[in-house]
Amino acid sequence: MTTSERAAAPSGGRAAGAGDLLDDYGLYVDGRWVAPERGRFDDCCPTTGEVVARVPDADVGQVAAAIGVARSTADGGVWSGADPAFRAACLTQLSDALRRHRGELVALSRVEWGNTASGDLLQIDAGTHLAAGTAPLAALPTEETEAGPAGPVVVRHAPVGVVSVITPWNFPHTINLLKVAPALAAGNTVVLKPSPLAPMAALALAHLVDTETDIPAGVLNVVPTSSQEASEALVLDPRVDMVSFTGSTATGRVIMAMAGRTLKRLLLELGGKSACILLDGVDLDALLGRLAFECCTMHAGQACILQSRLLVPVRLHDEVAERLGALVAATRVGDPVEGAEMGPLISAAQRSRVEALVATALTEGARVVTGGRRPGGLDHGHFYEPTVLTGVAPSSTIAQSEVFGPVLSILAYRDEDEAVAIANDSAYGLSGAVHGPDPERATAVARRLRTGQVAVNGATPAGAPFGGFKQSGLGREGGLSGLRQYTETQAIGVPR
Repeated sequence: MTTSERAAAPSGGRAAGAGDLLDDYGLYVDGRWVAPERGRFDDCCPTTGEVVARVPDADVGQVAAAIGVARSTADGGVWSGADPAFRAACLTQLSDALRRHRGELVALSRVEWGNTASGDLLQIDAGTHLAAGTAPLAALPTEETEAGPAGPVVVRHAPVGVVSVITPWNFPHTINLLKVAPALAAGNTVVLKPSPLAPMAALALAHLVDTETDIPAGVLNVVPTSSQEASEALVLDPRVDMVSFTGSTATGRVIMAMAGRTLKRLLLELGGKSACILLDGVDLDALLGRLAFECCTMHAGQACILQSRLLVPVRLHDEVAERLGALVAATRVGDPVEGAEMGPLISAAQRSRVEALVATALTEGARVVTGGRRPGGLDHGHFYEPTVLTGVAPSSTIAQSEVFGPVLSILAYRDEDEAVAIANDSAYGLSGAVHGPDPERATAVARRLRTGQVAVNGATPAGAPFGGFKQSGLGREGGLSGLRQYTETQAIGVPR
């Protein structure tokens, strides 16, 4: 981006560490930075409310133009027809650039979406690992020959074509790469629309692709927009072959219905209401600190994989509630730039939603062990105390709804069968955990859970296919199986 193409960039202050990655970009289309027709909207820091950047706002016509560029680039074969080794080298360039700019990405995450240091592994480093891990997959052969009854059969893994990637605000950098990297590795072109609550991560990604890789123009296009009509164009446009979306189940249903008009391919990673089961005999001393983070305070509870239902044996219930409540209450809530352990919620609307769900829980019989209100001494930002509830019925609103805030419900169970039944009593099935003194028994319990991933005694299935059962989505992301989601299988019969 030349100086003449830039608007005045924010400088100094809290955002200074983001360096060149924090800028008043244009839309990124066909390898160029394009002025937005709708003007710009404010990207605000959830900690202070200050404007982090003025973000370009694409209109319907500009989204359509980006789709047209992606379509012509896909059809021209400049990327899909390239040597797989070249695509792999480009993704390696990207992962190297992400590594070099880690400090700036961390600084951006602090001010744009309230990430704290405890989240850097998932929020920043995971994105780099995804790009690096996808690069060698891009170089794998895309064809195999099988013996058929009438002769050899060539089986191709062909690119889907044009992929609309629509990402959320809670883990924007990592999820952008979770989708964009395999889509590009498979030979597709991409139109990426980030959440208007955290759009700068996508524009920073475009900046690195533009300046530090050999990815051809038109392969990756980034179009932030605050327009619902422009967003819907990414799903409805017949030139789009696939939609890859991460977000709420409610929005996923709408996307699925709209995509059905042209039978687009779908990859949907949606909501979660995950359960963590503690088995009798578990070592609480070694475990409770981890549970405070993974079940409550992780990114202020704004994580689809949060294990926000903690299931404990009746005899351990009171001890777990007391000790875990004390740990959660000791969490330092505040400004991520100043080293707080838990930051703000993303917006005032999200905090109001959390407050309403906790209020409903209390009317339905739940009790507050700790938290349940806005923290004192913080008169700015969208903060909410990490909260632990007991007396929660498995069928209650708080036990069935994805809160997306730092709220943990502790539920007691009598035996293993009841624990499994409570865990599976959910419309969702994304994540989960089982902790117990006997790994074989804990693994046997994990096999009974209707959820996409389960960690046994802290063994997180990182790098494995990620996705959900039931209303937690369709398809899987990560690894070779995730890359194959962005391909079509073609069989060619070859004459003897």
